Amino acid sequence: MKRWIAIALLAMVAGHSFAAEDFRVGYVRVMDDAQAMLAYEAGLYKKHGLNAELIEFSSGTDLIKAIVGGQLDIGVLGFSNAFTWVSRGADLKIVGGAQRGYHSLLARKGSGIEEVADLKGRNLASQKQGSTADIVLKGVMLAEAGLVPEDLNIMGVAPAVAVQSLVGGRVDAAFLFEPYDRIAQLVAPVEQIYEIGEVWPFPCMVVITSAETLGKRKEALWSALDAQREAISMLEENPEKAATYITDYFIKEDTLDTLEQGKVPAEQVIQQAIATQDFSAKLTEADIDRMEELAGIMQKQGILPAGGDFDVDGILDLSWQKARDL
Repeated sequence: MKRWIAIALLAMVAGHSFAAEDFRVGYVRVMDDAQAMLAYEAGLYKKHGLNAELIEFSSGTDLIKAIVGGQLDIGVLGFSNAFTWVSRGADLKIVGGAQRGYHSLLARKGSGIEEVADLKGRNLASQKQGSTADIVLKGVMLAEAGLVPEDLNIMGVAPAVAVQSLVGGRVDAAFLFEPYDRIAQLVAPVEQIYEIGEVWPFPCMVVITSAETLGKRKEALWSALDAQREAISMLEENPEKAATYITDYFIKEDTLDTLEQGKVPAEQVIQQAIATQDFSAKLTEADIDRMEELAGIMQKQGILPAGGDFDVDGILDLSWQKARDL
């Protein structure tokens, strides 16, 4: 009898020590956030001891508000959002990497747009003003082509709306990320003329938390980063398998009707979109240099206060990647 009581007590203790910890993860429905979706769908958060709740936001702006307000433990989003809120007094920390920027410029065939400079006087669909995509569009892509935003008509719309605008001919070009870039190339008469990740790679998406969460729930946060790192490995090494988990986030039907290839399996489309990405859980010195460069661009654009260098290092906490020897 004593033996069975001891076994029962051990089971209770074991069950208590390994109880999953509640954890809230914010994401935006774009390929840049695929590691968060995949970690959830493939059970990787659970594997690392977390009872994760995946919460969708329509924009990085709304997501960062939820982190600041304490409704989220972490979020995968553009670092520019953290910079903006820190400049207003928020105590936020960037604790890991996610994805390096893939932003594609697609132009309608026959539009005469063969390079970025040809956008002058044209209609361009892009993302919301002040978003990371908007900052690099205006501060990098247009600037390097000798253009200013006033040289063209930039419409900030949702990615799906931008694709439909290309299909309907309501815009001449669009600045898109995956999988909407891949989808647009299949359903609209367009061609890619520029991809910023090829000429100006930068850490578009990062993992952001509050300093309070980092201080009080570091172990749980690190477990979430471990889960997302494992998801990134699958995305990088086995995009076909990863696509089986996350395709429904982007394409609800089994196939996609395309202009030239007929019906294409939805998972194939998402697999191709995954393969274009550069996912990374680690933030390198080159990534941090890009952050500092983007901070300077944000100051020029009036998004961050001018005068002096913005303290990027003060927002970074890379203790997890150092502990994991990344």
